[in-house]
Amino acid sequence: MNYIIITGASKGLGEGIALELLHESHHLICISRGKSEKLEKLAAAKNCPITFISFDFGVTQDIPELAGMIFEQIPLDKASGVYLVNNAGVLHPVGRAEDCSPWEMEQHMRINLVAPMLLTSAFIRHTNGWKMEKRVINISSGAAQNPYHGWSSYSTSKAGIDMFTRCIGTEQEDQEYPVEIMAVAPGIIDTEMQEAIRATTEEQFIHRQKFVELKESGQLVPPRVAGKHLAKLLFSSEFSNGGIIDIRDSY
Repeated sequence: MNYIIITGASKGLGEGIALELLHESHHLICISRGKSEKLEKLAAAKNCPITFISFDFGVTQDIPELAGMIFEQIPLDKASGVYLVNNAGVLHPVGRAEDCSPWEMEQHMRINLVAPMLLTSAFIRHTNGWKMEKRVINISSGAAQNPYHGWSSYSTSKAGIDMFTRCIGTEQEDQEYPVEIMAVAPGIIDTEMQEAIRATTEEQFIHRQKFVELKESGQLVPPRVAGKHLAKLLFSSEFSNGGIIDIRDSY
């Protein structure tokens, strides 16, 4: 049985990834603030074990406890592989840095950067010595490489994810049973985050009209399509430890 942990799995890209991983040989452990009824019903229809854990990733001090709950679901004697997809994230605050509230900026970094760092750390610690495939995918963004006016928090958090991924990749190189890790930019996905972008003002985000046009011209990628590519990469022989990739060219 492969045990696959997916954060932010109740909607959007996380749900899209989970839908592509529904299989009787997979046990999905989905962590988010809510449940996906669609995911739950399809999992039952496909005889795929699924566990939902309700958690707010803004409360980072509780992540060690969360990790304990996750690994209670993973019996070592039945696991052939264990995987983590750090997908949960937020866009706000959007606007010039001096106009964003300190609390929103701090909360953003907790959810987008600190939480996946802590969960990855716990994943490595809990699986230390496990003789099986162990992989982590961190969801990044093109914004990690390109500064956007109004996205100082988002671009910074995703750049941090990329560097964290590189560092963990380096640290795992000398391990007998390493955890492999990659950061993946999935492109512009048709999610609630895109709705939030279109709901901003030009003053907050000067590139707003570009994203409105992408929606109107049908250029946003459906979550299920992106999910298919990410699910494939998770088990691929092309998985490159410490790698940072953009999968938009594969759509």
